[in-house]
Amino acid sequence: MSDTIAAIATGSQVAAIGIVRLSGPDSLPLMDRLFKPMSGKAMSQSRDRSLVYGNLYDCSGELLDVCLCTISRGPHSYTGEDTAELQCHGSPVVLRAVLDELFKLGARHALPGEFTKRAFLNGRMELTAAEAVADIIDAESIDYAKNAAGQLSGAMERKIEGIYSALADISSHYHAVLDYPDEDIEDFRLENYRAQLDSALAGLRQLLDSFSRGKLMRSGIPAAIVGLPNAGKSSLLNALLGFDRAIVTDVPGTTRDTIEEKLRLGSVTLKLCDTAGIHETSDRVERLGVERSRRAMEDSELVIVVLDGNREGDAEEEELLRSAAAAPHALVVISKSDLELRRKAPDTALPVVTVSSVSGEGLKELEAEIERMFPMPQAPAGEILTNARQAEAVSRALESMEAALDAMGGGCTPDIVLTETEEAMSALGELTGRSVRSDVTDRIFQRFCVGK
Repeated sequence: MSDTIAAIATGSQVAAIGIVRLSGPDSLPLMDRLFKPMSGKAMSQSRDRSLVYGNLYDCSGELLDVCLCTISRGPHSYTGEDTAELQCHGSPVVLRAVLDELFKLGARHALPGEFTKRAFLNGRMELTAAEAVADIIDAESIDYAKNAAGQLSGAMERKIEGIYSALADISSHYHAVLDYPDEDIEDFRLENYRAQLDSALAGLRQLLDSFSRGKLMRSGIPAAIVGLPNAGKSSLLNALLGFDRAIVTDVPGTTRDTIEEKLRLGSVTLKLCDTAGIHETSDRVERLGVERSRRAMEDSELVIVVLDGNREGDAEEEELLRSAAAAPHALVVISKSDLELRRKAPDTALPVVTVSSVSGEGLKELEAEIERMFPMPQAPAGEILTNARQAEAVSRALESMEAALDAMGGGCTPDIVLTETEEAMSALGELTGRSVRSDVTDRIFQRFCVGK
Protein backbone atom coordinates (compact mmCIF):
# COMPACT_ATOMS: atom_id res chain seq x y z
CA MET A 1 0.00 0.00 0.00
CA SER A 2 2.75 2.40 -1.00
CA ASP A 3 0.54 4.24 -3.49
CA THR A 4 -1.96 7.05 -2.93
CA ILE A 5 -5.61 6.49 -3.77
CA ALA A 6 -8.33 9.05 -4.50
CA ALA A 7 -12.07 8.92 -5.07
CA ILE A 8 -15.25 10.96 -4.90
CA ALA A 9 -16.81 9.99 -1.56
CA THR A 10 -20.23 11.53 -2.22
CA GLY A 11 -22.86 10.67 -4.82
CA SER A 12 -22.83 11.44 -8.53
CA GLN A 13 -25.82 13.81 -8.36
CA VAL A 14 -25.70 17.59 -8.00
CA ALA A 15 -25.55 18.50 -4.31
CA ALA A 16 -24.58 21.37 -2.04
CA ILE A 17 -21.30 19.69 -1.05
CA GLY A 18 -19.13 17.08 -2.72
CA ILE A 19 -16.15 15.35 -1.10
CA VAL A 20 -12.97 14.07 -2.72
CA ARG A 21 -10.96 11.77 -0.48
CA LEU A 22 -7.28 10.74 -0.61
CA SER A 23 -5.24 8.23 1.36
CA GLY A 24 -1.58 7.32 1.09
CA PRO A 25 1.94 8.74 1.45
CA ASP A 26 1.45 11.53 -1.13
CA SER A 27 -1.82 12.88 0.28
CA LEU A 28 -0.26 15.92 1.97
CA PRO A 29 2.18 16.80 -0.88
CA LEU A 30 -0.71 16.61 -3.36
CA MET A 31 -2.75 19.02 -1.26
CA ASP A 32 0.23 21.40 -1.15
CA ARG A 33 0.30 21.32 -4.95
CA LEU A 34 -3.41 21.98 -5.57
CA PHE A 35 -4.90 23.62 -2.47
CA LYS A 36 -3.78 27.03 -1.25
CA PRO A 37 -5.12 28.09 2.18
CA MET A 38 -6.21 31.71 2.54
CA SER A 39 -3.78 31.95 5.49
CA GLY A 40 -0.84 31.64 3.08
CA LYS A 41 0.55 28.60 4.90
CA ALA A 42 1.03 25.26 3.18
CA MET A 43 -1.80 22.81 3.81
CA SER A 44 0.69 20.28 5.21
CA GLN A 45 1.43 22.74 8.05
CA SER A 46 -2.17 22.73 9.33
CA ARG A 47 -3.39 20.77 12.32
CA ASP A 48 -5.02 17.36 11.94
CA ARG A 49 -8.79 17.34 11.47
CA SER A 50 -9.03 21.13 11.14
CA LEU A 51 -11.13 22.57 8.33
CA VAL A 52 -9.06 25.04 6.28
CA TYR A 53 -10.58 27.55 3.85
CA GLY A 54 -8.77 28.16 0.57
CA ASN A 55 -8.55 28.06 -3.23
CA LEU A 56 -8.32 24.84 -5.23
CA TYR A 57 -6.32 25.01 -8.49
CA ASP A 58 -5.59 22.65 -11.35
CA CYS A 59 -2.04 21.73 -12.38
CA SER A 60 -1.78 24.74 -14.71
CA GLY A 61 -2.71 27.15 -11.90
CA GLU A 62 -6.30 27.90 -12.96
CA LEU A 63 -8.88 28.17 -10.17
CA LEU A 64 -11.24 25.19 -9.89
CA ASP A 65 -13.13 25.97 -6.69
CA VAL A 66 -13.10 27.87 -3.41
CA CYS A 67 -13.58 25.21 -0.78
CA LEU A 68 -12.49 23.56 2.47
CA CYS A 69 -9.77 21.01 3.12
CA THR A 70 -8.83 18.83 6.08
CA ILE A 71 -5.94 16.43 6.65
CA SER A 72 -5.25 13.60 9.10
CA ARG A 73 -1.79 12.15 9.53
CA GLY A 74 -1.26 8.43 9.98
CA PRO A 75 -1.52 6.34 11.99
CA HIS A 76 -4.29 8.38 13.69
CA SER A 77 -6.57 8.58 10.66
CA TYR A 78 -9.45 6.53 9.30
CA THR A 79 -7.17 4.40 7.11
CA GLY A 80 -4.09 4.56 9.33
CA GLU A 81 -2.28 6.48 6.56
CA ASP A 82 -1.93 10.18 5.75
CA THR A 83 -5.31 11.25 4.42
CA ALA A 84 -6.93 14.39 3.02
CA GLU A 85 -10.45 15.45 2.13
CA LEU A 86 -11.57 18.30 -0.09
CA GLN A 87 -15.07 19.60 0.65
CA CYS A 88 -16.00 21.24 -2.64
CA HIS A 89 -19.21 22.60 -4.07
CA GLY A 90 -21.19 19.60 -5.19
CA SER A 91 -20.95 19.92 -8.97
CA PRO A 92 -20.13 16.50 -10.52
CA VAL A 93 -18.13 18.36 -13.20
CA VAL A 94 -15.95 20.08 -10.62
CA LEU A 95 -15.45 16.91 -8.58
CA ARG A 96 -14.45 14.96 -11.65
CA ALA A 97 -12.01 17.71 -12.66
CA VAL A 98 -10.42 17.61 -9.18
CA LEU A 99 -10.05 13.85 -9.43
CA ASP A 100 -8.44 14.14 -12.88
CA GLU A 101 -5.86 16.59 -11.50
CA LEU A 102 -4.98 14.18 -8.70
CA PHE A 103 -4.53 11.38 -11.22
CA LYS A 104 -2.18 13.58 -13.27
CA LEU A 105 -0.04 14.00 -10.15
CA GLY A 106 0.26 10.26 -9.53
CA ALA A 107 -2.72 9.22 -7.44
CA ARG A 108 -4.80 6.30 -8.68
CA HIS A 109 -8.52 5.66 -8.47
CA ALA A 110 -9.55 3.82 -5.32
CA LEU A 111 -11.20 0.42 -5.68
CA PRO A 112 -14.61 -0.22 -4.06
CA GLY A 113 -14.17 -0.24 -0.29
CA GLU A 114 -10.42 0.36 -0.50
CA PHE A 115 -10.34 3.12 2.14
CA THR A 116 -12.02 0.86 4.68
CA LYS A 117 -9.95 -2.13 3.55
CA ARG A 118 -6.79 -0.12 4.31
CA ALA A 119 -8.22 0.74 7.71
CA PHE A 120 -8.64 -2.98 8.40
CA LEU A 121 -5.22 -3.98 7.06
CA ASN A 122 -3.56 -1.19 9.04
CA GLY A 123 -5.21 -2.32 12.27
CA ARG A 124 -7.56 0.65 12.61
CA MET A 125 -10.62 -1.62 12.84
CA GLU A 126 -11.37 -5.32 12.95
CA LEU A 127 -13.38 -7.09 10.27
CA THR A 128 -16.87 -7.02 11.80
CA ALA A 129 -16.51 -3.25 12.29
CA ALA A 130 -15.33 -2.85 8.69
CA GLU A 131 -18.37 -4.79 7.45
CA ALA A 132 -20.56 -2.58 9.62
CA VAL A 133 -19.43 0.46 7.60
CA ALA A 134 -21.19 -0.92 4.53
CA ASP A 135 -24.15 -2.05 6.62
CA ILE A 136 -24.78 1.39 8.11
CA ILE A 137 -24.63 2.96 4.62
CA ASP A 138 -27.09 0.39 3.23
CA ALA A 139 -29.41 0.39 6.28
CA GLU A 140 -33.12 0.58 5.42
CA SER A 141 -34.39 0.48 9.01
CA ILE A 142 -33.33 2.29 12.17
CA ASP A 143 -32.88 -1.01 14.05
CA TYR A 144 -30.48 -2.27 11.41
CA ALA A 145 -28.62 1.05 11.45
CA LYS A 146 -28.32 0.96 15.25
CA ASN A 147 -27.00 -2.60 15.17
CA ALA A 148 -24.46 -1.63 12.50
CA ALA A 149 -23.40 1.37 14.58
CA GLY A 150 -22.92 -0.94 17.55
CA GLN A 151 -20.71 -3.23 15.48
CA LEU A 152 -18.79 -0.22 14.19
CA SER A 153 -18.12 0.84 17.79
CA GLY A 154 -16.69 -2.63 18.55
CA ALA A 155 -19.61 -4.38 20.30
CA MET A 156 -19.27 -7.57 18.24
CA GLU A 157 -15.49 -7.55 18.62
CA ARG A 158 -15.79 -7.28 22.41
CA LYS A 159 -18.34 -10.11 22.50
CA ILE A 160 -16.15 -12.40 20.41
CA GLU A 161 -12.92 -11.34 22.11
CA GLY A 162 -14.36 -12.32 25.50
CA ILE A 163 -15.06 -15.85 24.26
CA TYR A 164 -11.75 -16.08 22.40
CA SER A 165 -9.76 -14.88 25.42
CA ALA A 166 -11.38 -17.42 27.75
CA LEU A 167 -10.50 -20.27 25.37
CA ALA A 168 -6.97 -18.91 24.92
CA ASP A 169 -6.46 -18.93 28.71
CA ILE A 170 -7.40 -22.60 28.87
CA SER A 171 -5.19 -23.55 25.93
CA SER A 172 -2.19 -21.54 27.15
CA HIS A 173 -2.36 -23.13 30.62
CA TYR A 174 -2.44 -26.63 29.13
CA HIS A 175 0.48 -26.01 26.78
CA ALA A 176 2.51 -24.29 29.51
CA VAL A 177 2.23 -27.37 31.74
CA LEU A 178 3.00 -29.64 28.79
CA ASP A 179 6.00 -27.69 27.48
CA TYR A 180 7.56 -26.70 30.81
CA PRO A 181 7.08 -29.66 33.16
CA ASP A 182 9.92 -28.52 35.45
CA GLU A 183 8.45 -25.07 36.04
CA ASP A 184 6.32 -24.25 39.07
CA ILE A 185 3.03 -24.06 37.16
CA GLU A 186 -0.30 -25.05 38.66
CA ASP A 187 -1.43 -28.49 37.49
CA PHE A 188 -3.84 -28.43 34.57
CA ARG A 189 -7.26 -29.86 35.43
CA LEU A 190 -9.75 -29.58 32.61
CA GLU A 191 -12.72 -29.89 34.96
CA ASN A 192 -11.70 -26.59 36.56
CA TYR A 193 -12.58 -24.87 33.29
CA ARG A 194 -16.04 -26.39 32.88
CA ALA A 195 -17.81 -23.09 33.69
CA GLN A 196 -15.73 -21.17 31.12
CA LEU A 197 -16.41 -23.75 28.42
CA ASP A 198 -20.14 -23.74 29.20
CA SER A 199 -20.16 -19.93 29.10
CA ALA A 200 -18.39 -19.89 25.72
CA LEU A 201 -20.90 -22.39 24.34
CA ALA A 202 -23.86 -20.33 25.59
CA GLY A 203 -22.42 -17.13 24.12
CA LEU A 204 -21.95 -18.72 20.70
CA ARG A 205 -25.48 -20.14 20.73
CA GLN A 206 -26.90 -16.74 21.60
CA LEU A 207 -24.99 -15.16 18.72
CA LEU A 208 -26.08 -17.76 16.19
CA ASP A 209 -29.70 -17.56 17.36
CA SER A 210 -29.64 -13.82 16.58
CA PHE A 211 -28.86 -14.46 12.90
CA SER A 212 -32.40 -15.35 11.84
CA ARG A 213 -33.68 -11.98 13.09
CA GLY A 214 -30.57 -10.16 11.87
CA LYS A 215 -31.09 -11.52 8.38
CA LEU A 216 -34.64 -10.21 8.35
CA MET A 217 -33.44 -6.85 9.70
CA ARG A 218 -30.95 -6.67 6.85
CA SER A 219 -33.14 -7.68 3.91
CA GLY A 220 -36.69 -7.23 5.17
CA ILE A 221 -39.27 -9.92 5.87
CA PRO A 222 -40.59 -11.55 2.67
CA ALA A 223 -44.37 -11.16 2.92
CA ALA A 224 -47.07 -12.15 0.43
CA ILE A 225 -50.58 -10.71 0.29
CA VAL A 226 -52.81 -13.48 -1.06
CA GLY A 227 -56.51 -14.05 -1.58
CA LEU A 228 -59.23 -14.69 -4.14
CA PRO A 229 -59.81 -12.20 -6.96
CA ASN A 230 -61.28 -8.87 -5.83
CA ALA A 231 -60.71 -9.65 -2.13
CA GLY A 232 -59.04 -6.28 -1.57
CA LYS A 233 -55.36 -7.30 -1.79
CA SER A 234 -54.18 -4.38 -3.94
CA SER A 235 -56.24 -1.93 -1.91
CA LEU A 236 -54.52 -3.20 1.24
CA LEU A 237 -51.09 -2.81 -0.39
CA ASN A 238 -51.89 0.79 -1.38
CA ALA A 239 -53.27 1.59 2.08
CA LEU A 240 -50.15 0.24 3.82
CA LEU A 241 -47.82 2.07 1.44
CA GLY A 242 -49.77 5.33 1.63
CA PHE A 243 -49.91 5.76 -2.16
CA ASP A 244 -51.51 4.04 -5.16
CA ARG A 245 -48.89 1.47 -6.20
CA ALA A 246 -51.28 -1.16 -7.57
CA ILE A 247 -54.21 -0.63 -9.94
CA VAL A 248 -57.53 -1.14 -8.14
CA THR A 249 -60.85 -1.77 -9.92
CA ASP A 250 -64.03 -3.65 -9.11
CA VAL A 251 -63.21 -6.06 -11.96
CA PRO A 252 -61.93 -9.40 -10.58
CA GLY A 253 -58.46 -10.39 -11.82
CA THR A 254 -57.08 -6.86 -12.29
CA THR A 255 -53.72 -7.94 -10.81
CA ARG A 256 -52.15 -10.61 -13.00
CA ASP A 257 -48.56 -10.46 -11.81
CA THR A 258 -46.75 -9.94 -8.52
CA ILE A 259 -46.00 -6.36 -7.38
CA GLU A 260 -43.21 -5.89 -4.84
CA GLU A 261 -42.49 -2.96 -2.51
CA LYS A 262 -40.53 -2.49 0.71
CA LEU A 263 -42.52 -1.13 3.62
CA ARG A 264 -41.72 -0.10 7.17
CA LEU A 265 -44.31 -1.11 9.77
CA GLY A 266 -43.22 0.01 13.22
CA SER A 267 -39.97 -1.84 13.96
CA VAL A 268 -40.48 -4.29 11.09
CA THR A 269 -39.42 -3.94 7.44
CA LEU A 270 -41.50 -5.97 4.99
CA LYS A 271 -40.68 -6.98 1.43
CA LEU A 272 -44.34 -6.89 0.53
CA CYS A 273 -45.60 -8.77 -2.51
CA ASP A 274 -49.12 -8.20 -3.87
CA THR A 275 -50.21 -11.25 -5.84
CA ALA A 276 -52.77 -12.24 -8.43
CA GLY A 277 -56.01 -13.69 -7.10
CA ILE A 278 -55.67 -17.42 -6.41
CA HIS A 279 -58.45 -19.41 -8.05
CA GLU A 280 -59.11 -21.96 -10.76
CA THR A 281 -59.08 -20.37 -14.21
CA SER A 282 -58.89 -21.40 -17.86
CA ASP A 283 -57.26 -18.09 -18.89
CA ARG A 284 -53.63 -18.93 -19.74
CA VAL A 285 -52.20 -15.54 -18.69
CA GLU A 286 -54.23 -15.46 -15.49
CA ARG A 287 -53.12 -19.04 -14.71
CA LEU A 288 -49.47 -17.95 -14.89
CA GLY A 289 -50.23 -15.19 -12.38
CA VAL A 290 -51.86 -17.70 -10.03
CA GLU A 291 -48.79 -19.95 -10.23
CA ARG A 292 -46.58 -17.00 -9.30
CA SER A 293 -48.89 -16.22 -6.38
CA ARG A 294 -48.51 -19.74 -5.05
CA ARG A 295 -44.71 -19.57 -5.38
CA ALA A 296 -44.74 -16.25 -3.51
CA MET A 297 -46.64 -17.94 -0.68
CA GLU A 298 -44.09 -20.76 -0.52
CA ASP A 299 -41.13 -18.35 -0.46
CA SER A 300 -42.55 -15.97 2.13
CA GLU A 301 -41.77 -15.70 5.82
CA LEU A 302 -45.18 -14.06 6.33
CA VAL A 303 -48.42 -14.75 4.45
CA ILE A 304 -51.29 -12.25 4.75
CA VAL A 305 -54.54 -13.85 3.63
CA VAL A 306 -57.12 -11.25 2.58
CA LEU A 307 -60.76 -12.33 2.79
CA ASP A 308 -63.53 -10.19 1.31
CA GLY A 309 -65.70 -9.15 4.26
CA ASN A 310 -68.57 -8.33 1.89
CA ARG A 311 -69.13 -11.94 0.79
CA GLU A 312 -69.56 -15.38 2.33
CA GLY A 313 -66.62 -17.80 2.47
CA ASP A 314 -66.30 -20.85 0.23
CA ALA A 315 -64.18 -23.97 -0.29
CA GLU A 316 -61.47 -22.09 -2.23
CA GLU A 317 -60.89 -19.77 0.72
CA GLU A 318 -60.75 -22.70 3.15
CA GLU A 319 -58.06 -24.30 1.02
CA LEU A 320 -56.17 -21.01 0.90
CA LEU A 321 -56.28 -20.75 4.71
CA ARG A 322 -54.92 -24.29 5.06
CA SER A 323 -52.04 -23.45 2.69
CA ALA A 324 -51.23 -20.24 4.57
CA ALA A 325 -51.14 -22.08 7.90
CA ALA A 326 -48.09 -24.00 6.61
CA ALA A 327 -46.08 -20.77 6.30
CA PRO A 328 -43.62 -19.77 9.07
CA HIS A 329 -45.96 -16.89 9.98
CA ALA A 330 -49.44 -16.07 8.71
CA LEU A 331 -52.48 -13.99 9.56
CA VAL A 332 -55.90 -13.23 8.13
CA VAL A 333 -57.21 -9.82 7.10
CA ILE A 334 -60.97 -9.39 6.66
CA SER A 335 -61.25 -6.46 4.27
CA LYS A 336 -63.87 -3.85 3.41
CA SER A 337 -65.04 -3.21 6.98
CA ASP A 338 -66.45 0.14 5.74
CA LEU A 339 -69.11 -1.87 3.89
CA GLU A 340 -71.68 -4.24 5.31
CA LEU A 341 -69.79 -7.24 6.73
CA ARG A 342 -71.47 -10.48 5.65
CA ARG A 343 -68.68 -12.85 6.59
CA LYS A 344 -68.65 -15.04 9.66
CA ALA A 345 -65.37 -15.49 11.53
CA PRO A 346 -63.20 -17.88 9.52
CA ASP A 347 -62.49 -21.32 10.98
CA THR A 348 -58.76 -20.89 11.56
CA ALA A 349 -56.25 -20.68 14.40
CA LEU A 350 -54.46 -17.83 12.60
CA PRO A 351 -54.73 -14.28 13.99
CA VAL A 352 -57.58 -12.31 12.37
CA VAL A 353 -57.68 -8.53 11.86
CA THR A 354 -60.56 -6.58 10.32
CA VAL A 355 -59.57 -3.57 8.23
CA SER A 356 -60.84 -0.96 5.84
CA SER A 357 -58.38 0.13 3.17
CA VAL A 358 -60.63 3.13 2.50
CA SER A 359 -60.90 4.58 6.04
CA GLY A 360 -57.71 3.06 7.47
CA GLU A 361 -59.64 1.33 10.25
CA GLY A 362 -57.72 -1.69 11.58
CA LEU A 363 -54.37 -0.86 9.94
CA LYS A 364 -52.79 -0.02 13.32
CA GLU A 365 -54.02 -3.34 14.71
CA LEU A 366 -52.54 -5.11 11.68
CA GLU A 367 -49.19 -3.38 12.26
CA ALA A 368 -49.23 -4.38 15.95
CA GLU A 369 -49.98 -8.01 15.08
CA ILE A 370 -47.07 -8.18 12.63
CA GLU A 371 -44.71 -6.57 15.15
CA ARG A 372 -45.79 -9.18 17.71
CA MET A 373 -44.85 -11.96 15.27
CA PHE A 374 -41.36 -10.56 14.72
CA PRO A 375 -40.07 -9.21 18.04
CA MET A 376 -36.61 -7.68 18.23
CA PRO A 377 -34.08 -10.04 19.85
CA GLN A 378 -33.08 -9.09 23.38
CA ALA A 379 -29.46 -8.35 22.49
CA PRO A 380 -27.47 -5.13 22.81
CA ALA A 381 -27.02 -3.14 19.60
CA GLY A 382 -24.08 -4.54 17.68
CA GLU A 383 -24.41 -8.11 18.97
CA ILE A 384 -26.86 -9.32 16.32
CA LEU A 385 -25.35 -11.27 13.42
CA THR A 386 -26.52 -9.86 10.10
CA ASN A 387 -24.50 -11.56 7.38
CA ALA A 388 -23.88 -15.12 6.26
CA ARG A 389 -20.08 -14.96 6.57
CA GLN A 390 -20.28 -14.05 10.24
CA ALA A 391 -22.96 -16.67 10.91
CA GLU A 392 -20.97 -19.41 9.16
CA ALA A 393 -17.88 -18.66 11.27
CA VAL A 394 -19.92 -18.67 14.51
CA SER A 395 -21.61 -21.91 13.42
CA ARG A 396 -18.25 -23.65 12.97
CA ALA A 397 -17.04 -22.33 16.31
CA LEU A 398 -20.22 -23.60 17.96
CA GLU A 399 -19.85 -27.06 16.41
CA SER A 400 -16.27 -27.28 17.71
CA MET A 401 -17.34 -26.19 21.21
CA GLU A 402 -20.12 -28.77 21.27
CA ALA A 403 -17.63 -31.42 20.18
CA ALA A 404 -15.21 -30.28 22.91
CA LEU A 405 -17.83 -30.59 25.65
CA ASP A 406 -19.02 -33.94 24.29
CA ALA A 407 -15.43 -35.18 24.40
CA MET A 408 -15.06 -33.86 27.92
CA GLY A 409 -18.27 -35.60 29.01
CA GLY A 410 -17.05 -38.81 27.40
CA GLY A 411 -13.91 -38.81 29.48
CA CYS A 412 -11.52 -37.98 26.65
CA THR A 413 -8.04 -36.67 27.43
CA PRO A 414 -7.50 -32.89 27.62
CA ASP A 415 -5.57 -32.77 24.34
CA ILE A 416 -8.61 -34.03 22.41
CA VAL A 417 -10.89 -31.51 24.10
CA LEU A 418 -8.45 -28.66 23.48
CA THR A 419 -8.02 -29.59 19.83
CA GLU A 420 -11.72 -28.77 19.42
CA THR A 421 -11.53 -25.53 21.43
CA GLU A 422 -8.60 -24.38 19.27
CA GLU A 423 -10.69 -25.09 16.17
CA ALA A 424 -13.34 -22.83 17.69
CA MET A 425 -10.71 -20.15 18.28
CA SER A 426 -9.64 -20.41 14.63
CA ALA A 427 -13.23 -19.88 13.44
CA LEU A 428 -13.64 -16.87 15.75
CA GLY A 429 -10.37 -15.46 14.39
CA GLU A 430 -11.87 -15.57 10.90
CA LEU A 431 -14.92 -13.71 12.18
CA THR A 432 -12.96 -10.75 13.53
CA GLY A 433 -10.24 -10.84 10.86
CA ARG A 434 -7.52 -12.13 13.17
CA SER A 435 -6.82 -15.01 10.75
CA VAL A 436 -8.92 -14.32 7.65
CA ARG A 437 -7.61 -15.13 4.15
CA SER A 438 -6.92 -12.36 1.64
CA ASP A 439 -9.44 -13.72 -0.91
CA VAL A 440 -12.17 -13.50 1.73
CA THR A 441 -11.33 -9.88 2.56
CA ASP A 442 -11.32 -9.05 -1.16
CA ARG A 443 -14.88 -10.35 -1.51
CA ILE A 444 -16.03 -8.51 1.60
CA PHE A 445 -14.82 -5.08 0.43
CA GLN A 446 -16.05 -5.53 -3.14
CA ARG A 447 -19.60 -4.82 -1.95
CA PHE A 448 -18.60 -1.34 -0.69
CA CYS A 449 -19.13 1.80 -2.70
CA VAL A 450 -16.16 3.59 -4.24
CA GLY A 451 -14.86 6.28 -1.89
CA LYS A 452 -15.57 4.38 1.33
